[in-house]
Amino acid sequence: MTSARLTSSRLKAALAVAAITAASLSLGGCVTLFPKTKPAQLYSFGSRVGVTPTPPDLSSEAPVGMLRITYDFPRAADKEQILTRAGDGDAYIAGARWIAPASVLFQEASERAFDTSNPPIRLLQGSDNGIATATLRMEVQTFETDYPLGWKGSPTVVVRVRTLLFRVNDHNPPLEGHFESRKQVEDNRVGEIVAGYDAATADVLDQAVRWTVDHAR
Repeated sequence: MTSARLTSSRLKAALAVAAITAASLSLGGCVTLFPKTKPAQLYSFGSRVGVTPTPPDLSSEAPVGMLRITYDFPRAADKEQILTRAGDGDAYIAGARWIAPASVLFQEASERAFDTSNPPIRLLQGSDNGIATATLRMEVQTFETDYPLGWKGSPTVVVRVRTLLFRVNDHNPPLEGHFESRKQVEDNRVGEIVAGYDAATADVLDQAVRWTVDHAR
C-alpha cells in the first residue's frame, strides 16, 4: 500500500512539473505582450518638406543639372533618440524616439526638397550611372533641442547646416554656405518639440536648396 501511494505521489508531481514546463514554453513567445517598461512613442519630422512645390516661374531656365549629395551628421544626434542640451549637459528625451535615425529622416527630407526645386535639379543616387555636374556636401552641424534656462525652461529647436558645393570643371575652391533655423517651443511637450524640428528642417532645407540652385548653374 505504501509503495502504491508513493508511486501515485510521484506521478502527480511529474504531471505537475510537465504542466508548468508546457505553460512556460507556451508563454515564451508571448512575453513581449507584457513588457516591463512602457513602449516609447515614435515620432518623425520632414513632413513639411516638398508638400507645396515652388510655383512654376515662366522665366525659369532649363534644369540646373545633375547633383550628387553626401551627408554628415553629428554623432550625438544621429540616433533614434531626441537630443536635448542645457548648458554643458546633454540628455535624450525619455519615452520618445524617431521612427528612424535622425540622419535618415533628414536625408529623405533633403531629397524631397531638391525634387521640388525650381529650376529642377536631378539627384543622382549611388547606383545611378549619370555624370554629376556638381557635388554637394551637406554637413549638419547642429540638430538638437536647446534649453538656455535649464531643463525646465522653454526650449528652442536648433538646426544648423554647412554646405560645400563642388562644380565640375571648376578648379576654384568649393563654394561654402551656412544656414540656420531656430524654432522657439512655447509649450515644453514632446509633440511641440517635434513640430519645432519639422519646421526648422523645412526652413533650413529651403535655404540650402535655393542657395544650391543659384550657385550650381
